[in-house]
Amino acid sequence: MAAAFPSTGYAPSAPLAPFTLHLRLLRLHTRRAAVVAATLREVCAGRVPDHVLHRAEEVGYVVPTEVQEQSLPLLLSGQDCILHAQTGSGKTLAYLLSVFSAIDFTRSSVQALVVVPTRELGMQVTKVARLLAAKSCTVMALLDGGMLKRQRSWVKAEPPAVIVATVASLCQMVERRAFSLQSMRVLVIDEVDFIFGSSKQVSSLRKILTSYSAAAGRQTIFASASIPQHNRFLHDCIQHKWTKSDVVHVHVNPVQPMPSHLRHKYVVGTLNSLYNVLVPPGQISPQPQSTSLLLRSLFDFSLKLGDYDNKLNVQICTKKERLHVLLSLLERDEPKSGIIFVAEQSERSKKAGNPPSTTAVVEFLRNAYKGSLDVLVLEEDMNFNARAASFSEVKERGFLLVSTDIASRGFDLPQTSHIYNFDLPKTATDYLHRAGRTGREPFSRSECSVTTLITEDEHFVLQRFQNELKFHCEEQPLESMFTFSRAGM
Repeated sequence: MAAAFPSTGYAPSAPLAPFTLHLRLLRLHTRRAAVVAATLREVCAGRVPDHVLHRAEEVGYVVPTEVQEQSLPLLLSGQDCILHAQTGSGKTLAYLLSVFSAIDFTRSSVQALVVVPTRELGMQVTKVARLLAAKSCTVMALLDGGMLKRQRSWVKAEPPAVIVATVASLCQMVERRAFSLQSMRVLVIDEVDFIFGSSKQVSSLRKILTSYSAAAGRQTIFASASIPQHNRFLHDCIQHKWTKSDVVHVHVNPVQPMPSHLRHKYVVGTLNSLYNVLVPPGQISPQPQSTSLLLRSLFDFSLKLGDYDNKLNVQICTKKERLHVLLSLLERDEPKSGIIFVAEQSERSKKAGNPPSTTAVVEFLRNAYKGSLDVLVLEEDMNFNARAASFSEVKERGFLLVSTDIASRGFDLPQTSHIYNFDLPKTATDYLHRAGRTGREPFSRSECSVTTLITEDEHFVLQRFQNELKFHCEEQPLESMFTFSRAGM
């Protein structure tokens, strides 16, 4: 059987069955409790400080989501949990309420730690944690290597109650003895599958789980929208002492991980289908809705062919062709805001001195896109200040954000109405997290879309994603970007 996480960093042991009945009973108990509770305050049942709940209610967190209903009775009793629910379902609020229920606000020590895979996710978690804390305790973010020297002196002088940190920054601070984790009461690992799947982070994560503190002396919470082979992961949490033996897997909506209001579409890279709507030359005059010069020229070229039995097959396989198709989609869809996902630059491409795909897409759109949205970029190699600036900008207005998968994890931009996969995701999990950037609260009831650009050869990969994630993806033929006027009819 394949490993639970597709990386050399995580190798699951054999599955263990005795937890099954225990888990089912706990889940049944949690569901029954959820039926009785009507508000978030009732679910918390006096175990979360009143000022924290008051702040949550002030910003609109009044009715609990399904994952909060199921997990909070367990979390607030100190139970180790694996929170497994779709993006935007409320996992962050659930584990932060557990954090604030466990810490002593009068004590000066590091009592809770939230570990995140990216700076952007860390910035968002820190913002929510500080909002809930309402200055009743210090929440520190350890996210940037350039700031760590200054923060080391701060944390020694006055240890924060809650730390939100990336794996690398945390390990650097602990190994330089800036603070100890021995007094830690709650450890949260957000996007746990992503960190375990990263060869750069997995060894450090193991240290955090087993060397810096012991599972027996803390509450451990894992969270993610995707935990492959979760039963085996549950077993290994106990086997490797990452958690206590009574850890509970809270799995919400396991059958349909994709929100139902998301519309999934794909554009397949061939102009063959254009011939299905053509009649002999002279009876059709193409009127492209799009200003895409490439598509127009391809269409005009196809009209000049005399033999329609030998149909032209033009695939969207070059970057230039994909860029023009993307432009056509943007002009047709008119998104309120959108994220365009591109592939990470390969090492071979870097060595050849080629610019990353994000650069090519951004430069093209800034020259060719005539809409009202700002074209912005976010990529991993940007320094912290530049990444923070991009993140702040997209929060404030309509945008087209061009990014690698760094924006697919925990990136909370609820105004995003459209996702465009300029490059096909590598895995179904990557597709799930990219799609999860749209259709989020408070706009989760509005119809949003995810559009993927593929070649004919990639069609079977997209079909595999549909089978695995149980969603339907409808084809958007290239001719749907054109209108036609018929002469003599």
